[in-house]
Amino acid sequence: MAKKLQQVRNIGVAAHIDAGKTTVTERILYFAGKSYKIGEVHDGTAVMDYLVEEQARGITITSAATTLPWKDYTINLIDTPGHVDFTIEVERSLRVLDGAVAVFCAVGGVEAQSETVWNQAQRYNVPRICFINKMDRPGADFETVIHEIQDRLGATPVALQIPMGAGAEFAGQIDLIEQQAFFYEQADIAMDLKVGEIPAAYADTVEQARHDMIEAVAESDDELMEKYVHEEPISATDIKLAIRRAVISNRIHPVLCGSALKHMGVRVLLDAICDYLPSPLDVPPVTGRRNSEDEQVIERRPDIDEPFSALVFKVASDLHGDLYYIRIYSGSLKAGTRVLNPVRQKREIVSRIWEMHAKQRIRRDHADAGDIVAVVGPKSSLTGDTLCDSHEPVILEKIRFPKPVISMSIEPTSSDGKDRLGEAMATLRREDPTFRTEVDRETGQMLISGMGELHLEIIRNKLVRDMGVPVRVGKPRVAYRETITVAAESEGRFIRQTGGRGQYGVVVLRVEPTPADAEDKSEDKGKIIVVDKIKGGAIPKEYISSVREGVIDEATGGPLAGYPMTDVTVTLLDGKHHPVDSSELAFARAGAMAFSEAVKNASPVFLEPIMRLEVMVPEIHLGAVTGDLNARRSEIAAMERRENYCKLIARAPLSEMFGYATILRSLTQGRGTYAMEPVSYKIVPAEVASKLT
Repeated sequence: MAKKLQQVRNIGVAAHIDAGKTTVTERILYFAGKSYKIGEVHDGTAVMDYLVEEQARGITITSAATTLPWKDYTINLIDTPGHVDFTIEVERSLRVLDGAVAVFCAVGGVEAQSETVWNQAQRYNVPRICFINKMDRPGADFETVIHEIQDRLGATPVALQIPMGAGAEFAGQIDLIEQQAFFYEQADIAMDLKVGEIPAAYADTVEQARHDMIEAVAESDDELMEKYVHEEPISATDIKLAIRRAVISNRIHPVLCGSALKHMGVRVLLDAICDYLPSPLDVPPVTGRRNSEDEQVIERRPDIDEPFSALVFKVASDLHGDLYYIRIYSGSLKAGTRVLNPVRQKREIVSRIWEMHAKQRIRRDHADAGDIVAVVGPKSSLTGDTLCDSHEPVILEKIRFPKPVISMSIEPTSSDGKDRLGEAMATLRREDPTFRTEVDRETGQMLISGMGELHLEIIRNKLVRDMGVPVRVGKPRVAYRETITVAAESEGRFIRQTGGRGQYGVVVLRVEPTPADAEDKSEDKGKIIVVDKIKGGAIPKEYISSVREGVIDEATGGPLAGYPMTDVTVTLLDGKHHPVDSSELAFARAGAMAFSEAVKNASPVFLEPIMRLEVMVPEIHLGAVTGDLNARRSEIAAMERRENYCKLIARAPLSEMFGYATILRSLTQGRGTYAMEPVSYKIVPAEVASKLT
């Protein structure tokens, strides 16, 4: 078992949109013998982009998993989206992976979503190697991208290769470890790889680059440093082992290069994945707790003799039963086994186990620690839940989901479609944790919320085309929030006498803005924190949870325009109860009344989502684009020049960015591109706020 696990690699491919992730993945599948015809994103034939929307748009929307062989290794690979609207797919994939390949465009370099996925990997401490793709494109610059990886990502990139030429002159790579050159037959679109001597023109460059590589690796590895300092001979094996140790400990990030479209560098990348990224045995054991209140940490090692534990990281609806994608961390799982979901306190049956290849399935009788598979049978489990041995319960760390930033109204086109729409919404919520639904308190309309315009458009298309539920949708609107700016106190009194048993509850509380660095262990971090400082039993312990529920329920609609409240700390100070008439209902209502009154006196304000914006624009159109951005209340933070193009980095309110793609095309004659992602919420200016009330 140990030998098998040592040769397993659970990896993901992640990057900014259009950096070439799926093209890299398609070449990996081809060279590993997993597919016999190369799929192309631009033709809509990519194996891993199997949804109709993905093929039509030429982008990845949902993460797709596959298992493939390479030499003596087994690679479980997940191809993730690059568009920010589907960032949850990257988040939940990285949560269960042991390593990742970060793909960068040799022309675009480190782009907006590059930073997002890098930071997501950093949060889960996932070791990474970098692949600088599209070296055959005009304007490709290997050195500039490496500097951007270092400066903008705070990474420690170490080049293991240098390119021979760039753009139309890109001919291959030079391996600095083995000191050999990789040449490709251009006539065959680089299908034939030839290993040869390093061209004399690159001799001095290679010598310096190899010296820099060994020095950088030695600084991160004590064993290699010992040899380096004492000027002992350093073999290629010494360097590879040192790189592996440094990558697994997240001290360095090896950099390779190539052109996936022309098949250049993909086989060397596969070797690097096996040589440097960790196996399940190389990463620390996963940890969890017996239940949410238990402070004792439980470890689960990647061993079939350990109790079974797995994390559900994706749910996909299917006509033949929902598919639950799981990463098995310990023990083994057989088809037909009954397991426990300790989060929901439900027992689940795993009736079938599938090894996935995009949408294709391969039946398996069992799966072991280190495997990533899909199972059929569970009914109550959701993304982020744990499945485990019924006799050895453990709850693994959950996945954090970002909050939606945009919403729109939706309704069925016919009166009999209401129930079908409700069922479809439940299915979509189960699949996508960043998709939310609610009913507008004032209008009674159903609202759907998501991560961006494209996200909601895809949702609508799924409803109509895939689920057969015709709907009408309103215009997208910003998911504003409300908060307070000063502290205030108030008393809520819910006292009713009706002849029989009455209702009696009195709550005194204080509301104040939550400090930015406050620790909040709740799932919806940063929303509403309730602190109990009741003394002397003024409110009995059994009613404290009712007060909390009343406060949180009231916070779903703020005092200004009914938007959800956020970043508010509520401190319960005092209260009164009655030995007969007090009840959970009375204290829930008293808490809600006290909260509502206190918030009105705490100078409430609107918050709006702020987007981090990157715009690539021809220099000739720079003035028009910056002028338009300034009119959209944007703050331009930086500008970088690249040949005849400029990259603008700015922050802009989401409310001002609807339809920006069309405007940018108009301003730049179709040559400008942009990407944006949510970064924070900010107080809405008074002149804008006046239009929201």
